[in-house]
Amino acid sequence: MTSLPDILAGLEPAGDGWRATIPPDWLQGRTSYGGLSAALALHVAQGLEPDLPPLRSAQVSFVGPLAGAVTIRAERLRRGRNATFMQADVIGEAGLGLRATFVFMGAIASRLTHDEGQPPALPRPGPGDRTWTGRPEVPFTQQFEYVDQREGLAAAEWLRWTRLRERSGLDPAVELLAVADSLPPAALRLLREHVPLSSMTWLVNLLAPPLTTDGWWLLQARADHARDGASSQVMRVWNADGRAVAEQMQSVAIFA
Repeated sequence: MTSLPDILAGLEPAGDGWRATIPPDWLQGRTSYGGLSAALALHVAQGLEPDLPPLRSAQVSFVGPLAGAVTIRAERLRRGRNATFMQADVIGEAGLGLRATFVFMGAIASRLTHDEGQPPALPRPGPGDRTWTGRPEVPFTQQFEYVDQREGLAAAEWLRWTRLRERSGLDPAVELLAVADSLPPAALRLLREHVPLSSMTWLVNLLAPPLTTDGWWLLQARADHARDGASSQVMRVWNADGRAVAEQMQSVAIFA
């Protein structure tokens, strides 16, 4: 199994970008798992400038399939007094596969503080708790460990503790992106079967530093709308201490 740290360590300069290889054990169907592609894009974007503020937002478009050899290119769009905008592309043999815009912004003094909601009541896994990995027919899922909530969910909802099996040395924001997209589309729970699907767009807003304990993140995805082959879902991430770390929204094409 090729870990994310292994893939990042194997990056090689290639003209105005970097060359990487997406191995078969990171595939989701015929393309790369989206969290891996986004993590590669963020890693290269972060390397453009050594003094970037923390990641605040990521807007990702999954344009086409990515597998095998890919090239990652990044550029600074604008650096202002408070925020820096970066764009990163991941390009495969079939052309552009992913385009991401990353916003980096530090904390700003503000009179406004507002936090709503509590994390779901699913205890963090302990050292002796039983976890599981994914099925061989979905290769990328074997890169993770999981503990699921099975009861009390909405009709189109997932709730799952997740962590990368190998995460040594990863930048916290890169690790978070690699994990945050790992739930199946929530609308699949309505079908109760596996069908072809494709993530189209993904928006991630970070609410707090992406730090947790023992690599565990609590992920939630809920779809309130699915029609005409398209589903829109809201996703959330909490760290091991129950602090809200990210809010997300994703558009998914479901061919069923």
